[in-house]
Amino acid sequence: MACLVARTGRELQRYNMGRRQVVGCIPYRYKNGSDGAISDELEVLVITSQKGNAFMFPKGGWELDESVEEAASRESLEEAGVVGNVECELGKWSFMSKSQETYYEGHMFPLFVKEQLDLWPEKNVRQRIWMSAAKARDACQHWWMKEALDILVERLTSAQKQEEEDAMACSLS
Repeated sequence: MACLVARTGRELQRYNMGRRQVVGCIPYRYKNGSDGAISDELEVLVITSQKGNAFMFPKGGWELDESVEEAASRESLEEAGVVGNVECELGKWSFMSKSQETYYEGHMFPLFVKEQLDLWPEKNVRQRIWMSAAKARDACQHWWMKEALDILVERLTSAQKQEEEDAMACSLS
């Protein structure tokens, strides 16, 4: 059973040259087809901000007692109620907080979703919605998260093309 309480406070928060370190995930899955088989149609999970007026991907502070991957996984559980495999980092961005006018450094990872929970720590303050990558890109409020999504889509598309080419080569042999 996962812990169903979100971490709070900034006592363990990491900083790099004065910039708060934050970590986020783009939870994704492949849509089930009408026949029950998994299709190659990508879906990503967006969440609302705590005030409910903007869409984004799960993200939050990277703390001293965890690895960057553990922080990414924790944020996805706390904010979106999903568990899965954290994959290779999509990149690192510097951005300014709109509310506090301070600089942050954000690391983004893909999270291949294995389980979606019915109960999670921030269920009462956030909504989660599965949508296509194109719709998520339009809906997301943060430019740096949009860039991370573009990198994820390109990575997954390239991997899928390579698998198709490998399959063709095998069938010709």
